[in-house]
Order: sequence, then structure tokens, then C-alpha cells
Amino acid sequence: MNNLIASGDEITEIQAVLSGSLNFVFNHFNAENSFSEVVKQAGEEGYTEPDPRIDLSGVDVMRKILILMRESGFNSELNDIENVSFLPKASLDADTVPEFLDTLISESDHFDQLRQAAEHKDCKLKYVASYKNGKASVGLQHIPKDHPFYNLDGKDNIVLFFTNRYKDQPLIIKGAGAGADVTASGIFGDIIRTGNK
Repeated sequence: MNNLIASGDEITEIQAVLSGSLNFVFNHFNAENSFSEVVKQAGEEGYTEPDPRIDLSGVDVMRKILILMRESGFNSELNDIENVSFLPKASLDADTVPEFLDTLISESDHFDQLRQAAEHKDCKLKYVASYKNGKASVGLQHIPKDHPFYNLDGKDNIVLFFTNRYKDQPLIIKGAGAGADVTASGIFGDIIRTGNK
């Protein structure tokens, strides 16, 4: 992105799946695996934060799209980003992690309805961050088969950059988005860059 901007290009739109945790959850959530079971599995495998509300509330994704927006040259703040939550009120109101996890069980019908609505349209659920025309949002979307996000497997992330040069076919960056190795290498890369300054 920095190279694009430094060479005179301009980011006009960003579409992205920026949470390996949420991608893992929605890739494994189906008629056989309940939403609460998949969230528990994601936690056990180290994909979610110790407090899964950070992932499931969309706050983590909001922070990431904000970073991309700022790196693209847009002056924005976190409260400029619309967060369309998929969580029911009971989950949003939970005071502790155990209480929150309990709501994922008690509100299972809510989550099943989200999944069934996507399946009825022959789509997959993906938690998407987007930026265009000065507006950014994060939220659950129905992704059709012809979209680059449809076959995003496991815990992978993907970013589509639309620019003045990449108008019709975006520049696509894709790779693992969660897990100890990926997180550690990202931190190590930051340390190296800081040391080189």
C-alpha cells in the first residue's frame, strides 16, 4: 500500500476480511456445529482473544480498517466507522466472559437464523470491513459464489484494494490471519522495523 501511494496512486475503496478468528468461526459454523461450539473451539485453538467479545463485537476489525484508512491517507477516528453488530442484545449486555459465552448458547436460534438466511441465498457469511467515499463500516455480509471472499478458507484474511490504477480488478492480498506463528512473526517484523529506524 505504501508503495502504491508513494508512486502516486490513490486508494479509492477497500473491502476486507480482517479477522482470522471470525473467518474461522463462520467457516465452521453449520447445521452440525453450533455457533457457541465453534467460538469455544476457536478460543481453544488460540484464534480468539482471551476475551472473545473483542473479536465478536467487531472492535478488533474496526481498529484494523482504521489503520488501513489512515495508511491510505484518510484522517479518520474509530467512532467514524459504522459497526453493524450481528450479536443479540443479551450478548452485547453481558458483563463477563462466562456470561457472554452463556448467551451464545441461550441465543442459538438467533445465530442459526443468520446462517440459514445466508444459506437460503446460496451465500456464505463473512465479517467484512469496507471503506468507500469517506465512509467505513464493519459487519456480517452474505457473500455470493462469484465474490473473492466466498472461498476464503480457515482463518485466512483478505484485502481488496481498489485504486486509480486498479479500478476494475482490485489488488488482492491474502493469507493466514490468526494463530501464534502468524501473530509472532508480525510482532517480530515490527520490532525489526523499529530497530532499523
